Amino acid sequence: MYNHSPENYKCPICPAINGIENEDTWIRQADIVYRDDVVTVFIGSKFVKNNPGHPIIVPNAHYENIYDLPENISCHIAKIAKKVALSLKIVRKCEGITITQNNEPIGDQHAFHYHMHVFPRFADDNLCENMTKASLSKPEERLVYAEELRKIL
Repeated sequence: MYNHSPENYKCPICPAINGIENEDTWIRQADIVYRDDVVTVFIGSKFVKNNPGHPIIVPNAHYENIYDLPENISCHIAKIAKKVALSLKIVRKCEGITITQNNEPIGDQHAFHYHMHVFPRFADDNLCENMTKASLSKPEERLVYAEELRKIL
């Protein structure tokens, strides 16, 4: 419907969903904390200051954005988002949750595969301010966050 991925776009999310680790994706299999027939949840590769290691929920089938996403998958993502949020409250002892989902380049969508970020929130964490300063993490840094969340999901 409203698609912006360039011709011959190499989705950085699809390889990981399909069990592939290569130069087209930063996601490693060890980053995955939950998977079912509809969605996969993994720890995001980019860390935001004061909020490192946040999970990202993606549909296993490729849909570019919310406009393409079938309603039944959207509902399942919402169900899993609640499960992830409640799990973060337990393992991260966070004081709140922020869920973001961006569409189209002007809406700050960078990977053209629908994805939802679930951020654990803490007092004075300055998430919005720090979002523009996110930095690529190392796989071993993500592993700690993946292991703790995987245990409860």
